Amino acid sequence: MTSLRLFDTHAHLDHEHFPGMLPDVLDRARLAGVVGICAVGCTPESSQHALRLAQADPRFIVAAAGIQPNYVSQAEPQWMPLIEQLASSPAVVAIGETGLDCYWKDSPLALQREYFEQHIELSLRCDKPLIIHMRDSGPEILETLRKYAPVADLRGIMHSFTGDWGFASQFLDLGLHLSFAGMLTFTKNSAELQRVAARVPEDRLLIETDSPYLSPEPLRGKRPNEPARIVHTAAKLAEIRGVPPEKLAETTAANAMKLFRWSAGL
Repeated sequence: MTSLRLFDTHAHLDHEHFPGMLPDVLDRARLAGVVGICAVGCTPESSQHALRLAQADPRFIVAAAGIQPNYVSQAEPQWMPLIEQLASSPAVVAIGETGLDCYWKDSPLALQREYFEQHIELSLRCDKPLIIHMRDSGPEILETLRKYAPVADLRGIMHSFTGDWGFASQFLDLGLHLSFAGMLTFTKNSAELQRVAARVPEDRLLIETDSPYLSPEPLRGKRPNEPARIVHTAAKLAEIRGVPPEKLAETTAANAMKLFRWSAGL
């Protein structure tokens, strides 16, 4: 039995990703030492699914409700009211996945920004942290968040962070946490990201899988990624920071539970 206590702060557990497999996926996560998973929505439908999972297994799963930026061009008028309704559930501990994406061209940036701001305002109203998607959009996200920072205490996660220290330090200054996924383990092109991960203050550090995407080394490219594989990212992050894996796991799990105001995994 592992001595690790790990919290996966970002996993997409939709049936389409794990058809008929989810009970086994969750069993493997528990055996690997995972004590909590945040099931993250990208649309109202997937957010509802995340909520159902959290309600069915409240001592292991929490939910986040949101509209991921690459989906906002598909949004119908009732989508955001549905997210607001889901956000009122105690099992929904975060708002997102939200943010901005300037890599894919699925949604106009102006529309993404409109929905991002609605998510920020919902986060502030219900006092639940944001889960923020950033791809080639660091300056745009900072600009948007800074509109709110002077009058509000922002809480949230830069999910699957891949920026440099210049961006990292600015997000930390805004009060956000940084979460690292499988890219941290890649043997090529991850040196800069590893330098960033070494510098993040201990109390702002989180880990995730982004299941079913971003499988870590030594399983890179093998889908679906799943929460049990977070052990590889945790081991690499512990190595980078020069701490025992047990300490790294405990620290990041405690940070997640504090941010999400969730104690069931204790």
